[in-house]
Amino acid sequence: MKKLKYFIVAMMLLSSCDDELEMTNPNQRTTSTYWATEDQAFAGVVAVYNALTTDGTYQRTFPSFSDSRGDDMYGDSPATYLELGGQFAIPNNAGEVQWIWRDHYMVVFRANQVIENVAKMDAAVISEDARNRILGQAYFLRGLAYYNLAITYKAVPLITVPPADKTEYYPATASEQELWNHIYSDLRLAEEKLPVSYDNVVGPDRGQKGRATKGAAAGMLGKAYLYRKMYPEAETQFAKFFTGPLQGVYSLVPNYRDNFTTTNENNAESLFEVQFSATGGSIPNWTGEPTATWRQFIALPVAYGMDGKGWSDYQPTRWIFNEYRQEKTKDGKTDPRLAATILFYDQAEGFTSAYGTPWPADRRNQIYPRKYTMEGLGVPIETPETGGVNYRVLRYADILLMYAEVLNELNRTSDAYSYIQQVRNRANLPDLSTVKPGLSQAQMRDQIAHERALEFAIEGQRIQDIIRWGWLYDPAKLVMLKEHDDDFNTWTPGNEYLPIPQTELDYNSNLLPNSAN
Repeated sequence: MKKLKYFIVAMMLLSSCDDELEMTNPNQRTTSTYWATEDQAFAGVVAVYNALTTDGTYQRTFPSFSDSRGDDMYGDSPATYLELGGQFAIPNNAGEVQWIWRDHYMVVFRANQVIENVAKMDAAVISEDARNRILGQAYFLRGLAYYNLAITYKAVPLITVPPADKTEYYPATASEQELWNHIYSDLRLAEEKLPVSYDNVVGPDRGQKGRATKGAAAGMLGKAYLYRKMYPEAETQFAKFFTGPLQGVYSLVPNYRDNFTTTNENNAESLFEVQFSATGGSIPNWTGEPTATWRQFIALPVAYGMDGKGWSDYQPTRWIFNEYRQEKTKDGKTDPRLAATILFYDQAEGFTSAYGTPWPADRRNQIYPRKYTMEGLGVPIETPETGGVNYRVLRYADILLMYAEVLNELNRTSDAYSYIQQVRNRANLPDLSTVKPGLSQAQMRDQIAHERALEFAIEGQRIQDIIRWGWLYDPAKLVMLKEHDDDFNTWTPGNEYLPIPQTELDYNSNLLPNSAN
């Protein structure tokens, strides 16, 4: 299996020149001289993937801030802003707020250059199949970046072409509808152009795992529709995985934990994951331009690692820990997803060590994240450089539970049971139609919320579910959230989003603050 390596590309797509001072780096190609060969087009799209491995995208800050804002995790760090992020009280001058904005627009900027230039390349230079694959990946990555920006900041500028001059660096904030319509468009174009797999394509990408596929685009488009409550459109997308062209392409892997370790990466359950590695160059990939010595580590493991083994910046809530114990498996045991997700001491269940050493006696009442750490993988101490696990952006389990949710919202509640049960079966949980038959639509909504909490804890999903379900504006649900996590006591209307960075507001007079500013 060939895994897509982002760090092998030493080229970075250039920014446009400044009106006031134009400088040419003799060691770096310019856009006017670069887009000349098919190999350069392939390298160009790899540079877009590269931007997914930075601090503000999937290396650390975006997933960790998403986690901390849910009721399954909270900040527990000497870094004040990491706690304030989960408490819906982070100021708009915090570095983390800027990093997420900066690095997602890096994805957008690079994707725009690929789309603009590869579309214009001569047919004698690049084959039509290669062009479509490259453009499809760029559309997918731009759509994903704007999806993340929309769910994080609510409304942002929509930039779809490389800026031609300095005045175009100051775009106005797009309306929510304009932004979402563009996300749908990008993901539809990606789905049209991308292959189901790269096993039989002709080109340097043949056989590579980690590139965006038709399934990744179809799934993300369905997820975008669901976020906006466009249930018929979402149903059409998800149905493709069960009765359409993507039927049988994906399946759940038997071992749930394989989705969050270096074992069995890019597996049958993965629709899209960001490729990380603990081996490689010497230059940390926190942000900026890739070089020949660029690394590709994920810093989430060290951020989540337990006290004494990592930074322990975040911890799971007791609510999510206890939620796993609400229902026993068919053989009377604890849901196996608990031990895959949370690191805890329990002598009766045989959990008495961590990172290969006995559990510290003075921390036996503590619980820590295990998902997306290197615990159990031969790493005695978490450091940024030891993080090698891929970040799973979209899994088939999510397709199953989102499809069940859509069916329920379309008044097909009885049809939802079988898709939920596929996820429950892996956890060896009893048949839901037997233990909870005949659920009403409202009851099924709560059941799906429970199922999603257990399946996707510490995956950056919970806060997005809470927002799209409207729970923050439902008094009864808000009381429940406050019981789950004290952080919700400091939530105020509008602060479910991160504020627009103050630096961006200072630079761009056409940019509007949002409800969190």
